[in-house]
Amino acid sequence: MSVATEGRQAVPRNAYRFGAFVLAVAVGVTALSYRMFDLQIVPHPSAYAAASIPTTASQSIPSTRGLIFDASGAPLAQNIVTYSVTVTPSDLSLSQKPLVAERLASLLDANPVDIETTIDSATGSLYEPIKIADNVPVAVARFIEENGNLLPGVKVVVISHRRYPAGPLFAELIGYTGQITQAQYDDLKKPTIGYYAGEIPPAEGTKPKDLGYSTSDVVGQNGLEASYEAQLRGTYGDETVALDDSGKAIPGLVTPHKPPIPGESLTLTIDTHEQQIAQKALAWGLSAAGVTRGVIIVENPQNGNILAMVSLPSYDDQKFADGISETDFQKLLADPSQPLLNKAIADQYAPGSTFKLVTGTAGLQDNPKCKGPEFDYCSGTFNDSTTLLSQPYIQIGAFKFWEWNKQGWGPLNITQGVAYSSDTFFYQLARMVGLDRLAFWATQYGFGHPTGIDLPYEAKGIVPTNVWTQQNFGHDMYTGDILQLGIGQEYVAASPLQLLNAYSAMANGGNVWQPHVVQSITDSSGKATPVQPTLLNRLPASQQTLETMRLATRAVVTTRHTYNLVDLPIKVAGKTGTAEFGVLDKYGRLPYHEWFVGYVPGDPYNGDFTKPDSQLAVVAFIYGADTWGNVATEVVKYYMMLHYGLKGDPFSIRTPGYIQTWTAKRTNFYGSPNRD
Repeated sequence: MSVATEGRQAVPRNAYRFGAFVLAVAVGVTALSYRMFDLQIVPHPSAYAAASIPTTASQSIPSTRGLIFDASGAPLAQNIVTYSVTVTPSDLSLSQKPLVAERLASLLDANPVDIETTIDSATGSLYEPIKIADNVPVAVARFIEENGNLLPGVKVVVISHRRYPAGPLFAELIGYTGQITQAQYDDLKKPTIGYYAGEIPPAEGTKPKDLGYSTSDVVGQNGLEASYEAQLRGTYGDETVALDDSGKAIPGLVTPHKPPIPGESLTLTIDTHEQQIAQKALAWGLSAAGVTRGVIIVENPQNGNILAMVSLPSYDDQKFADGISETDFQKLLADPSQPLLNKAIADQYAPGSTFKLVTGTAGLQDNPKCKGPEFDYCSGTFNDSTTLLSQPYIQIGAFKFWEWNKQGWGPLNITQGVAYSSDTFFYQLARMVGLDRLAFWATQYGFGHPTGIDLPYEAKGIVPTNVWTQQNFGHDMYTGDILQLGIGQEYVAASPLQLLNAYSAMANGGNVWQPHVVQSITDSSGKATPVQPTLLNRLPASQQTLETMRLATRAVVTTRHTYNLVDLPIKVAGKTGTAEFGVLDKYGRLPYHEWFVGYVPGDPYNGDFTKPDSQLAVVAFIYGADTWGNVATEVVKYYMMLHYGLKGDPFSIRTPGYIQTWTAKRTNFYGSPNRD
């Protein structure tokens, strides 16, 4: 043992290290305990406030859609309570989706692939419910509710569903509702473009949700449901819902801000009975002629009120509101008779001889000069006493433009020219008037642009000019084209409504009214606001000119050009039309449509046509009729017999003005036997 260590105790080296370790642990535990005490015991107002106020979201409250009534108050569009099935993607895991789709498909009689596609193609938030099915039966809805554990993310929602009690009778007018398409939803994002016909564009910067729309919304898709979407829809309300940390709504934590305002209701100018008898008359004519497409429209010339509008064949708009199957929809699209097209307003056809109203007005009002050797019976300027030679044909160069009876009637004045519907008379008059003035007067009567009726998808029609033919064919109109225009053939085209509105203007003394089918709009408080007539144009024609044309159209009836129409106890004036179209058959003949547009004086029994007081005008159009006589005339006659309640069987020869069934015999062109 050394001297240095003798008499002292030895201390191990690692004792100091152990002491340092113990000190460090003690400090750490003390600090941790303080922090835990601070977090759990000591109150922190800011943290407490943040935890007590959950995340919120604003959502729309749907309004009740307005109703639609006929002129007598009978319901045409109603709301009924029904059930929809929705899926919220955030509540449905990817692994569960195929199984849930299979289970839903078996319950809803649907294709599971379609259900998955609907879910996957949705572009909204994962927390926004996606509609899978509408109009779900009560038993199915109850089963889904009771078995929610087997169908995660699936909910049953009580909604308001559209019901159309009149069925196909009003389908073209009422239209239908359906789920908004992505294209429609995207259009609503455009600040300067409105989606619905006649709708005021949304304010700049307005977004779809500002208008209450979502990608799963139901909107008007056709007819009045579309054109009055803004009024029928009402104003959506707004509320704030609280969301939990996962973004789901917390039940009960809802703060309403703005209550929804129910949509406005529409009352039509059309009575159901009037629509029924118009459809009955048209259906008879189509069946008798063996064709499927036709139109009848009834208008009050004094204000533009539409009293009936039927386009056949039609469709069942309830199928669309219920959710039409793809098979049924494709069948409608493939039907060559185009049941989905409202042929009264949305298609256009050559007006044929009914267009002689325009040519006659132009001649009487413009008083063109008679000049040249081709006008043997005309000298000076044209007027109501001027005669033109109705002859077998008019020749322009190497081309012959034939009279419809291939003979002519000799010298005729304007009244006789209209009464016999002489083509050669109006060929000459059209050449005297000239293209520019024919186009001017056609435009004045409302041809060539929409009437502005409160229904969507209206056709413009065509009034050909040199500019139009240059754009479409690269040359000016030939002289022969102008002759054809004078009798309503070649390029000119009009919808049945445009033609009726033109004759209504002649019948009322020169007012071109905007047609409309809505009589009044009633708000949620019950206040009804009448729809006021809108004057589109005042014809720059004298009353003498218009009276002459009215008397000429009366002569069409009194000369028996319309067979026994003159024998009715009511007085009718009007004009027939036969309009060629399509391609030549092997005999060089063209198929043809048939028109008749007629009207009565203010007093149908004792009135006369010198006064512009007519309150009823009717047009009938038969597509591709090709019949021995003019079936459209008989359709209008049948309608008037029903409208005025005339006594006797319309088909009995003992009844004055009875229906001429022989006119529906199939032929091809003006009484020429059909050799096919």
